[in-house]
Amino acid sequence: MAETQTEPDISYIASVTRVRAAAGMILRDQAGRVLVVHPTYKDVWEVPGGTVEPDESPADACTREIREELGLSVPAGALLCVDWVPARPPWDGGLMFVFDGGVVTADQIATMRLCPDELDRFEFVEPERLGEVLIPRLARRVVAALAAIGRGGVYLEDGVATSNR
Repeated sequence: MAETQTEPDISYIASVTRVRAAAGMILRDQAGRVLVVHPTYKDVWEVPGGTVEPDESPADACTREIREELGLSVPAGALLCVDWVPARPPWDGGLMFVFDGGVVTADQIATMRLCPDELDRFEFVEPERLGEVLIPRLARRVVAALAAIGRGGVYLEDGVATSNR
C-alpha cells in the first residue's frame, strides 16, 4: 500500500515539546587531565562547547565552538554521552551532547587562543578533581563521559546513568 502525504497539523506541531541542545568536548592532555574553560560571562568552569544553533547538528556545533573558543581544529569524535537536563526556569529542559576530542599535544596547547569575548582562562584538571572544579551535574556528566571513552556512549538524566537510579 502506498504511503500518502498529508498536510501537517500546525496546532499539533506547535504543542510538541521543544528542548534546547548544547554540545561539549572532552579534550585531554598527555597526562590524562581534562581541559576546562572559564567563561567571561559567569563564574563557573565548564568543558569547551556551546549551544547548538538552528539547523546545526550537535557534532557540527561542537566542532565550531572548539574552533571559535580555542582556535583549535578538532573534529567531534565519538559520542560519549547524551544528558537529559530537566528544566530550571528560565531554562527549558535540554539535551547535552558530549563528544570525545581525544588527546591534545603540547604543540596544540601552545597554539590555543581563547576568544576574549567568551573565555578568560583554561586549565587541565585531573579527573579525580573534577568534582571540586565543576558544578555537580556537569562533574557527573564529565566523569560519565570519561568512563565511556572506548566503550560507547551512555544516556544520562541530570548527569546520572539511568541504570544507576
